[in-house]
Amino acid sequence: MGGGHLIPILALPFVTLSDFPLTQRFGLVVLAGCIIDILANLFVLPLLGGARLKKRAFEHSAMMHNLRSMQAAFYQSESDQPHPGRARAIIKAHPEVRQLMVRNPWTALIALSVVVLQTSLAFCFGKLGFGYWWLSLVMAYCVGAFANHANYVIIHDATHNLIFRNKSWNKLVGILADLPNLNPGAMGFRVYHLRHHSHQGDYEHDADLANHWEARLVGNKWYRKAIWLMLFPFFQLTRPPRLKAITMWDRWFFVNFACAVAYDVGVVYFCGWPGFLYLAFSFFFSIGLHPVGARWIQEHYTNDPEQETYSYYGPINRLALNMGYHNEHHDLPSIPWNNLPNLRAMAPEFYNNLKYHSSWSRLLFEFIFDKKYSLFSRIERTKRRNDEAPSSPPMLRPATPVALSAETITF
Repeated sequence: MGGGHLIPILALPFVTLSDFPLTQRFGLVVLAGCIIDILANLFVLPLLGGARLKKRAFEHSAMMHNLRSMQAAFYQSESDQPHPGRARAIIKAHPEVRQLMVRNPWTALIALSVVVLQTSLAFCFGKLGFGYWWLSLVMAYCVGAFANHANYVIIHDATHNLIFRNKSWNKLVGILADLPNLNPGAMGFRVYHLRHHSHQGDYEHDADLANHWEARLVGNKWYRKAIWLMLFPFFQLTRPPRLKAITMWDRWFFVNFACAVAYDVGVVYFCGWPGFLYLAFSFFFSIGLHPVGARWIQEHYTNDPEQETYSYYGPINRLALNMGYHNEHHDLPSIPWNNLPNLRAMAPEFYNNLKYHSSWSRLLFEFIFDKKYSLFSRIERTKRRNDEAPSSPPMLRPATPVALSAETITF
């Protein structure tokens, strides 16, 4: 039974025993019912409906070895990352994919629309006051998280200069899209995300890998992983200092910082702290304990050392601007978000043999409660000697035999 059926049951103790005002008691009932309904429909019902986990089985001894090593270190790989080789093979087999490498200036209009939407909702909650914090929380979960996450995707496309031809205009769109996040992250993201593409899995250059101390601290305890997801932006701030040869502080960072401060002050002045609270809720849900927060897990977390990047093919891509098409994006990062599904359609033989996720919600549940997952469930590239020839990257062409399931990873 869904959470809606439980609301009358939950209402009795809240209404009769609580000392909260009537509006807050009603809000607690609605919030509890919504949370239970979301959990029931996303996690419990799929399990009861008989959906199964489908993935290639390792031999028992190899699996146990991987599980043990996962607790202490990343998976080690001497191979180059697979994406540049696969990109060359795709272009050779399907030169028509070059037609997908365009810019989409309409993305800037989406960014502006999201900023207007989120600012308007913040103004409304500012008028309602703190007494409606519960409604602010529900709206941030159901609306604000998706809105902020969409602007994260726009920041991402702006980082790859996929909106306008002029690089400065792309940076300005990124700063605009960053405003509802309340903190200046767009220009810093631009620096370390481009390094992530060129040095994927290199601990000294890729900020997408967790710090060693961070992974050991979190381990594979469910409550620690949940707290880590909830505080994910704070942990991200601890990673750039370990990276080599990067410059985070430039004039664009200070422009980003000044715009964020001005927007925050404007929100507090015109919308009050209740409006600011709504945007803070939206920010943390958009990257944490929410289905869209599983995107951070989906992209490169793995229990299979033979595949280090995963895509998500599910309905939330419509709201997330196709951010789930991550293998496609890493292969050809010059293709904007709206054309990524077309890339998969044009070159299906390169993607149909890869594992993928069909549900961010179930992945979030799996990551938190399955002990096989930890922050060490990632591929780390080991350094080679200068005189050592690079090993052949896997999955360069569709004819290469790859022992990966073509079925969805799903519960």
